[in-house]
Amino acid sequence: MTIPEAGAPRLGGRLAWTALILVALTQAMSMVDRQILAILVPRIKADLGIADAEMGLLYGTVFALFYALFSMPLGRLADGWIRTRLLSLSIIGWSAATALAGFANSFGVLALSRLGVGVGEASVQPAGMSLLADSFPKEKRGMVTSWIAAAVALGLGGALVLGGTTADAWDAVWPQGEGAPLGIKGWQAAFLAASLPGLVIGFFLWRLPEPPRGAADGLAPHVDPHPFRASWNTLSAILPVSNWLAFARRRASAAEYAFNVGGLAVIVAAMYGLTRWTDSLRPGVQPLQLGGFAIGGNALQWLIVGFGAYVMLNWLQSLRLGDRPAFVLIARSPATFLTLTIAALQTVINYGVMGWTPAYLIQHFGESPTRVGLVFGVMSAVIGIIGPLIAGPVADWAHKRIRGGRIYVTLASLVVSPVFAFLTFTAPDLTRFYLWFAAYAIALTMWLPSIYATLLDLVLPRMRGIVISFYILSVTIIGLGLGPYAVGLMSDLNGGDLAWAMLSLYWLGPVLIVLLIGLIRRLPLDEARLIDRARAAGEPL
Repeated sequence: MTIPEAGAPRLGGRLAWTALILVALTQAMSMVDRQILAILVPRIKADLGIADAEMGLLYGTVFALFYALFSMPLGRLADGWIRTRLLSLSIIGWSAATALAGFANSFGVLALSRLGVGVGEASVQPAGMSLLADSFPKEKRGMVTSWIAAAVALGLGGALVLGGTTADAWDAVWPQGEGAPLGIKGWQAAFLAASLPGLVIGFFLWRLPEPPRGAADGLAPHVDPHPFRASWNTLSAILPVSNWLAFARRRASAAEYAFNVGGLAVIVAAMYGLTRWTDSLRPGVQPLQLGGFAIGGNALQWLIVGFGAYVMLNWLQSLRLGDRPAFVLIARSPATFLTLTIAALQTVINYGVMGWTPAYLIQHFGESPTRVGLVFGVMSAVIGIIGPLIAGPVADWAHKRIRGGRIYVTLASLVVSPVFAFLTFTAPDLTRFYLWFAAYAIALTMWLPSIYATLLDLVLPRMRGIVISFYILSVTIIGLGLGPYAVGLMSDLNGGDLAWAMLSLYWLGPVLIVLLIGLIRRLPLDEARLIDRARAAGEPL
């Protein structure tokens, strides 16, 4: 259960800023350990013989499955247990999984490492966002979430700097690992280096006091007597087979079972059809070897996406049966639905572009991994920080003065960014690439603070962990699960043209604009009715 502090700390005080710095560093390191694979793609491909689509699967889909799956029970745990302890244990755990990649000699071991990183990182945003929402005044949420969005950019850029420089420096001393300790090669050394900072951050998080839950919203603290049991029940309710046992415990109706089985049948049929279709686009591609079994890369991709889709279905049904107020505010709020859909579709673009741009620079302009890390990585970090730090305060200002004001900032970002994307990836030389990329990076990173703040505003304090978990589930299965794989697949189909493959993702742009206009119109209504809808659903307020 949550431990209340004697003499509650002041909202926005010294401990709040300490929490913000530590949570931001945790978010940054989560992106480092997630993104470092991108700068190491050419080395890993050459060493292990993996094609572009399979690298996209490794970067995106394998990680995405376990990140999304465990975000649900860990998000539920964040709503009932000590968030600082949860964050501490998580970062130490995924740092160990990152280190495992330093000893990988096959696709299977790399996949196991990505699995572990996904599980560990699943708690960062649910626990971190919930912690910060109770540490600062409500009207500062745009500013607070801008720090987290800036930390994402810092981690993305830092991964490229750390990965590129470590790998090149190591290979300069021990080419191909000859004579190196344990025969480790440069790309393996980069993973080991990336695993170290998380241990230090984990130590300080363990010692950080826990703020009272709900204080910023003027609500009495919500005490959960059995947070680990609730977390386990959440996990069992979303996994195949055990979800039906959870249905039985909750005395679900025959209609609930029928809806679940029907949904599963639709997902299986869709995944089978997508596997056949993508196999026909790439005939003759060698299957992957996993634990002595051969499986096609396309089949594995769609199997994982289908599993994630079924988890989403199970979670929504379990929420409807077990927590009616949360179901009403999350699944039946048009504003929440639109916010989650916009985030999922935009992250298809973000993950697809950021996952493959380092390889594009190496392939198209002949840059070395070290130079890509130092130039592109530093630019991504520095300029990517500027966008959110501008967008967060501007969103707070607009929210006070305009109906749906925060979302206008996201709308402006997503209208402008496709133009800069086209100019960036059609630039004829490296100088103009980086000039246009500077503007692109600022525009591309300004959309996120408003999304975070909106999700926190649309639910009660006790639901913030699970709504951020559902955000993670959505953007991971759809965004990370499809973006990198789609770019890799389209690159394979077009002779390795990564620029064309990345730009083709922007057909989603018009859809996003329409959804944002709908959200601007709906958001004020759902915010105003939040408490009434929660009470009507049975929440004791």
